[in-house]
Amino acid sequence: MTYEIQLGDIKVGLDHKPYFIADIAANHDGSLERAKLLIELAAKAGAHAAKFQHFRAETIVSRKGFSELGKKIAHQEKWHKDVYQVYEEAQVPWDWTETLAKQANEYGIDFFTAPYDLEAVDFVDPFVIAYKVGSGDIDWIEEIEFMASKGKPMIIATGASSLDDVDRAVQSMKSLNAPLVLMQCNTNYTGEIGNMHFLNLNVLKTYESRYENVVLGLSDHTPGFVSVLGSIALGARVIEKHFTDDTSRVGPDHGFSLDPNSWKEMVDLANNLYSALGDGQKKVESNESESAIVQRRALRFRNAMHEGQLISREDIIPLRPAPKGSMKPHEIQAVIGKKVVSATGKDELILRENIY
Repeated sequence: MTYEIQLGDIKVGLDHKPYFIADIAANHDGSLERAKLLIELAAKAGAHAAKFQHFRAETIVSRKGFSELGKKIAHQEKWHKDVYQVYEEAQVPWDWTETLAKQANEYGIDFFTAPYDLEAVDFVDPFVIAYKVGSGDIDWIEEIEFMASKGKPMIIATGASSLDDVDRAVQSMKSLNAPLVLMQCNTNYTGEIGNMHFLNLNVLKTYESRYENVVLGLSDHTPGFVSVLGSIALGARVIEKHFTDDTSRVGPDHGFSLDPNSWKEMVDLANNLYSALGDGQKKVESNESESAIVQRRALRFRNAMHEGQLISREDIIPLRPAPKGSMKPHEIQAVIGKKVVSATGKDELILRENIY
């Protein structure tokens, strides 16, 4: 049996369907009612969880530090507002938390968040079924271990990280026996198709062979969801994608999010893909047992044969169909040189009981 963990009421692991996290993040645009609406829409589009981010501008970014960079870089280059201001406007007011958790529960999905400081970890603990560690905090081991000490599942994204970074983080969580989802991630939030060249989904194979007892996942910011389907084929079972109702809205996360229609299509196709993966055991599947009869060949007599006649290669022809009990082409050498028990007509099946 493969390793699995429990996220809310759902078992998650290689032998289970993918678990989908709608990362609403900053797409609430400062409105509680909008945040609640996005939870409802995500649930209806097939999400298993709605995720937010609990940070405060003053405990996640340095106003002075960003001003000293001299210019906006990376995805922030497109931001029209000051970096610090964007974070201020994107933060989830803490007094929303209970309402958001209740909204998720009302629509039958899980609620959790990525807390970005130690006080936030404590604050959200009564409301969450799991903790998410954002890629940017992968080397803040103090925070990771504090989350892991709460005894809940840990989901960690590994964007912009070296293997040493991942080793360190995984070891810190494993030392506290935290159930772990390890996500491959590329933290370029520009939403450009060229980012596919850097997604490196095969890192999932590295994680699978390097770390015991982890569930694999993908935190994805590339356009569409072909990357999601690819990751599922490689073993990812927890998928995080940003979710909005309108990708044209102004805000740091809308542009690379999926809307409800795209999200539902992703979930439907992903579940079809999961069903297609199967158990890895090669066999004649139940839905192809009749096809095996009509498409396979059986050994037949090319000509009429008399009793006691010696069978030569020229007397045998492999033809479709191959009914149950018939002799197959790979058995042809076992027929050559045998004799016919009784006279038989042209095109008759060669049966074991009719040769000696």
